[in-house]
Amino acid sequence: MIADVVVSLLLLLSGFATLAAALGLWRLPDSFLRMHAPAIAYTLGSWSVTLASIVHFTASGTRLSLHVWLIILLLSIAAPVTTLLLARAALFRGRQAGEPLPPPLASAGKEVVE
Repeated sequence: MIADVVVSLLLLLSGFATLAAALGLWRLPDSFLRMHAPAIAYTLGSWSVTLASIVHFTASGTRLSLHVWLIILLLSIAAPVTTLLLARAALFRGRQAGEPLPPPLASAGKEVVE
């Protein structure tokens, strides 16, 4: 009974974090700003679902269930890589469109003489 309440609360927390991320995606005007909205939902949401799974499987079984940690470890590796690739794609598209963006890192330390 108590385990079910804890699992329900953790899943509700994950749902509220996802709702906040969706509102952030809807309200923020720029793709760079939109990358920040799902970051908190990913962190809070995935960890709360992982903890809910651990509590559920441990309460329904006879031993501590930690196989769910493999999922969160893989997600923790994949999310930053995906965010980096999305940021680079947004920078590339912005530069191709002629938008005012920061210079590439290769020319960041050099002065441009015109």
